Order: sequence, then structure tokens, then C-alpha cells
Amino acid sequence: MRLRLTRVGAILLAPLLLLTATPAQAAPDLSAPGSYAVGYSDVSVSASGRSFNARVYYPATTAGSNRTVADGRFPVVAFGHGFFQSIGKYASLGNHWASWGTITIMPTSQGGLFPSHSAFADDLNAALTWMVAQDISTGSRFNAHVRTDRLGLSGHSMGGGASVLAAARNPAVQAVTNLAAAETNPSAKAAAATTTVPMQLLAGSQDGVAGPSGHQIPIYQAKLAPKQLRTIVGGFHCGFTDSGGLGCDSGSISRAVQQSITERVTTAWLLYYLHDDASHHDAVWGAAAQNDPAVQFLGVP
Repeated sequence: MRLRLTRVGAILLAPLLLLTATPAQAAPDLSAPGSYAVGYSDVSVSASGRSFNARVYYPATTAGSNRTVADGRFPVVAFGHGFFQSIGKYASLGNHWASWGTITIMPTSQGGLFPSHSAFADDLNAALTWMVAQDISTGSRFNAHVRTDRLGLSGHSMGGGASVLAAARNPAVQAVTNLAAAETNPSAKAAAATTTVPMQLLAGSQDGVAGPSGHQIPIYQAKLAPKQLRTIVGGFHCGFTDSGGLGCDSGSISRAVQQSITERVTTAWLLYYLHDDASHHDAVWGAAAQNDPAVQFLGVP
């Protein structure tokens, strides 16, 4: 009888043992492309009294130029290029974010030798305003495809600083993530001191153009919480772009490695704050973020 009860107990306990032995679902690899095909479209933006050209990367049914937008509504991020840089140098990032479901619009404005940082900030906000309007514009490719309540800002170097200025001016913005943000005129540091929107600043530890000590750290220190500074170990200023050029620096890691890290870290931030996906908390604020050997962590949630 005792043997029979033991066997019965084992049979009853077997499903519980299988459940407890099942490993937790692995976190997705955010450095790999997401599930969406990526479309892109070159557009003429006219909004808020401003006019300029831009390229939009977006989740699509098939990859390529002017393709049909995928089913659903998607958050939008306006991205500002660096000083004297073409938006083509950020194609990898635009494609990556779109593959994870974020529409990314990149204005081509303020690309000359004497850009206005303040005007660039206004252009970034105008790009968001234009995208919001497309959601209800009959005949627009983006009609009924924009999450008008989930807007973000980003940029590299000058464009990163401009994204801080833009965030201080636009209460509709929900989150900011930028790359090697540079101090601007007017001051991005001063603007950060008035901004409560969650802001992520990425930096390269070996940035020889707009290094952390003179740019990202002062902006971070001035910023109101929530805020975070993620410094890529061995990263460099031009490592955030698809290719180098005159006056570019270098670091102890390759451009490909830096871009992979950048895509992973920024995608987690966008999914958490703009897609309302709490499953990425660990990658943004938890142990995975704080103990990442490739990226130094500093942050206040």
C-alpha cells in the first residue's frame, strides 16, 4: 500500500515538477532586427510654420520605398542628425527602430555650416506635429497608423542637443533617447533642467568630438528625473553613424559593435516608454542594465 501511494504521489507531483523546472523565457535580442519589414518614404513636411524635407522609416508589409504601412498604430520618434551630417548616415538606426515598430522621421534641415540649434529643435517638433496630422489625413500613407499619444525625440551630437531643446518645448513628448548629445546654443543643459520627460543619454567613453565630461554628463546632471546616462565602453563619437568622415574620431571597439550596442539599448528604452512594454524594465532599469559589461550605467528612475 505504501508503495502504491508513493507511485500515485509521484504521478500527481510530476506536472508540478515540470512547471518548476521550466526555464524563464529568454529576453529578446534587441540588437537583432524586429519582426516588421521596413519601408521608407521621402516626404515634404509643412507644419507649425516650418517646411523641410525628411525621410520616414516605418513598419511595413514589405520592405522598400513607399510600401504599405503594416497594420496597427505605431509610436513616432523625430531624429536630429549631427553637425554637417546627412541623414543617410543614420539609416541603420532608422531601419532598426522601424523593424521593432517605431516610426522614425529624420528632418534634413539645418545641414549647412551655420545651423540654428533652436530652429532645429523646432523642426524636430514640427516633424512630430506633421506625423500626428497624417494619422487623420485622408490619402496619407500614415492615415490611421500613428499613435498620436506616444511621441519621442532623439538625435546625434548637435541633433541630440536639439532633441533636449525640443523636449523642453513640447509637452506632448513622452520620452527622449539621444546619442552623444552635444551642448547647444541655446543651452541643452539649461533646457534639461526644466524637463521631466524620461531621458536617456548615450555616450562613448572615448568620444573625441563631444565627450561625456563636457557634454552628456553636464546635461545628465542638470536633468530632472527620470534620467539615465549609458556610456558605451570604448565607444566613439562617429561610432554612432553608419560611416566616418572628415574630423571623425575612433575608439577601441568597432563601429559595428557600437551600433549593435546602441540599437539594443535604445530599442529597449523605446519599447518600455513608447510601446508601454513593461517586460523590458530589466533592460532599462534593472540588473541587466546596471550590470551590462559593455555599457556603464548611471540613472535615476
